[in-house]
Amino acid sequence: ALDKGLATLRRNYANTVSKGRLSQADMDARMARIEPTLELARVAGTDLAIEAVFEDMGVKKELFGKLDALLGPDAILATNTSRLNVDEIAAATSRPASVIGLHFFSPANVMRLVEVVRGRASAPWVIATSMDAVRRIGKLPVLVGVCDGFVGNRMVAQYAREAEFLLEEGASPEQVDAALKAFGLAMGRFTMSDMAGLDIAWAGRKRTAATRPAHLRYSKVADRLCEMGRFGQKTGAGFYRYAQGDRTPIPDPVVQDVIEQCAREAGIVRRAIGDDEIVERTMYALVNEGAKVLDEGIAQRASDIDLIYANGYGFPKSRGGPMHWADTVGLPKVLARIREFHAAQGEFWKPAALLERLVREGRTFADADAGR
Repeated sequence: ALDKGLATLRRNYANTVSKGRLSQADMDARMARIEPTLELARVAGTDLAIEAVFEDMGVKKELFGKLDALLGPDAILATNTSRLNVDEIAAATSRPASVIGLHFFSPANVMRLVEVVRGRASAPWVIATSMDAVRRIGKLPVLVGVCDGFVGNRMVAQYAREAEFLLEEGASPEQVDAALKAFGLAMGRFTMSDMAGLDIAWAGRKRTAATRPAHLRYSKVADRLCEMGRFGQKTGAGFYRYAQGDRTPIPDPVVQDVIEQCAREAGIVRRAIGDDEIVERTMYALVNEGAKVLDEGIAQRASDIDLIYANGYGFPKSRGGPMHWADTVGLPKVLARIREFHAAQGEFWKPAALLERLVREGRTFADADAGR
């Protein structure tokens, strides 16, 4: 695995050299600064350790216990988890004040965004140093709080839910993706899932299955695809299929069969769905959850959410991010549509208290930022 990782690094740098954006000498110098090892004790003198092991709480806590014993008293212990509880990871050490989340977005060599996740005990100097370290490597840090999925993945879960519900109700993966690309997203929901890997989100769903309210609607489409070994581009099949060595998504009748079977099992009568509904259902789900994230203090300001979505999720920068976009649409119009979805779709669409408050007061998300 270590050799494979180094080979990937070398290949990525070589591609950059071939495009004339990096000299061979600079590539060689960068590779020389990377010191691979299979001995954890070799990290003992480091100032900042960032783990990126498998997204499993037990695995992470075991590693942090070892890092706690190895690293000096002024070292920062950072986790690259995309959704696990940073406070629980910190509790596996004797120094929770030194623990923080540094959630790099995938692919990390391309994406600028890093969610800096402040734990309940994270010391101010740890937060400040982490923000500075992220900037120094050319990334964009956004400070967020602890909850399942933090800001980006917590919100995108609502977007994903609606996209998958739309499949069962009558849309196809390619229709959903085309509508979202026409809206301006860099790629559609299902193309993005295939690129990131369906197995990561599947692991999260399995982890939370026991606490999932039984009365709430749940789409099994993605689970069924994972059970078939379809994890996306890396396995040659996910919501789409892929030719060997080609990342172009190809619609697959097998997926359509799975969608229709899941719809039948759920008693859903499929219908024709328009592109406008696809955009509203997915985008307003983002906005409503974003308002909840703001109200809970997980994000400090609406513009932070917009930074996360414009730089980590391919949200069209011309629209300014989901919260700014909602302001331009008009929050009364957004709230009215969310109330319609609430009446038709149920509990998932309960309007956020902050959104209702802003509409009642004639204010916007931008106003809420200015007032903080």
